[in-house]
Amino acid sequence: MQKQRYYYLLEIQFLGYRLHGWQRQPGFKTVEGLVKKTLRFVLGEKRFKILGASRTDAMVSAHRAAFELFIDHEPLENMADFLLEFNQNLPPDIRALSIKEVDAKFNIIQHPKQKEYIYLFAFGKKSHPFAAPLMATFLDDLDVDLMMEGAKLFEGEHSFHNYCTKPTESTVLIRELSHCEIQLNTEITASFFPEKSFVLRVQGAGFLRNQIRLIMGALVMLGRGELSLEDIRKSLDPEVKEPITYIAPGSGLILNKVDFF
Repeated sequence: MQKQRYYYLLEIQFLGYRLHGWQRQPGFKTVEGLVKKTLRFVLGEKRFKILGASRTDAMVSAHRAAFELFIDHEPLENMADFLLEFNQNLPPDIRALSIKEVDAKFNIIQHPKQKEYIYLFAFGKKSHPFAAPLMATFLDDLDVDLMMEGAKLFEGEHSFHNYCTKPTESTVLIRELSHCEIQLNTEITASFFPEKSFVLRVQGAGFLRNQIRLIMGALVMLGRGELSLEDIRKSLDPEVKEPITYIAPGSGLILNKVDFF
């Protein structure tokens, strides 16, 4: 007899500064590990598994991330009560935002979606330590106007072979960015943030390992004068094999939202 399975889509947010990314790893605190630990307590004897929409790196945060919850044999009795109890038992740096039931046809990995990441940064002088969990600070003077121009070069469909860590033979290196722009930061503010900070905003259906942090790294090198706009253009040429080696710190990166269509 085939077992009955129930499917739920949950939105969560988390501060990643003390965490070693999404994926569960022995000996490390991860988002997946803490979520599963909490679910085991809340769901008791129910059999379940979870699947995340994105595998964030160590120290990366999320404003709106998502995971799918699969429960065998019997459904949740009351989703609102479950969400309340789930939040009461999650650690303070993880919060569940919403839950809705989906069906077996929904697949969080293959379902069409658009992801938006933002990267917060400041430069020129050291920021208040309280800003460190959410913002990268580069002590160099950066040509931010040139960086703004460089960010637009990544829009569209390109080969990101120079912006990927440890690709395999099966890795799809051609990706399309629907939006890539640096703006003055008005998105996330705090009294202890620098007077002026900036945000790199990147949108696309999916990203390679460390792709956005490598893009940010290239833009910082551009702002320092270590790369030119022509170097950025060439780095997106499939025939040019010159990997970007500077990976920007994970703490400035935030998964801002995941939209399912």
